Amino acid sequence: MVDSIKLVLAEDEAALGQIIKESLETRDFEVILCDNGEKAFEAYKSESPEILVLDVMMPKKDGFTLAKEIRAIDDAIPIIFLTAKSQTADVVEGFSIGGNDYLKKPFSMEELIVRIHNLISRTKVQKTSKVLEIGNYTFDFPKQNLQFKNNELVQLTHREAHLLFHLIKNKNQVLDRSLILNKLWGTDDFFSARSMDVFISKLRKKLKDDENIQIINVRGFGYKLTV
Repeated sequence: MVDSIKLVLAEDEAALGQIIKESLETRDFEVILCDNGEKAFEAYKSESPEILVLDVMMPKKDGFTLAKEIRAIDDAIPIIFLTAKSQTADVVEGFSIGGNDYLKKPFSMEELIVRIHNLISRTKVQKTSKVLEIGNYTFDFPKQNLQFKNNELVQLTHREAHLLFHLIKNKNQVLDRSLILNKLWGTDDFFSARSMDVFISKLRKKLKDDENIQIINVRGFGYKLTV
């Protein structure tokens, strides 16, 4: 029998929250439903969920603020945003503060379930992966940190760690842009592509101490990490 997945669902629209909760529970999920961000934060601390599904617009504490607070103490737990917003800046902000995926309302339950399972699977891969070497850096994927020689550790976000992991695994080869967007963002649309560009820029800065390491933009195809 497959173990159930425990998740915290933060949704202030009572009817929608109940529909999502009941739909997930019929598929063997264990759902803690919260109607505001403060309750969701308390549930995160007390219930030890495997994943968070957060509405962006909520009373007392919105989804972005809640995610920032959680990311300050937990870089690993997957976070999916539910949002009616479609502006590029809002989507990029969601990813930049540590969100792993987003769904625009209205959405299908099947799509939400697929995205939940994908994120859970990626988290399990992360926990079983080994420490990797890249130039003069040591990259501890399970702990999501990067160290240049004997300097202090640099902590990476969940998405930065996954993106760097795939770049290293495909070292000196082009990492297909569409493939990695679908794998890590769940879609290869314009918003996700913009977000990926932001994360590539952040990784370049964190790898700048080794001048032999480059992340090259191969226009029309993707990115290549060279050493």
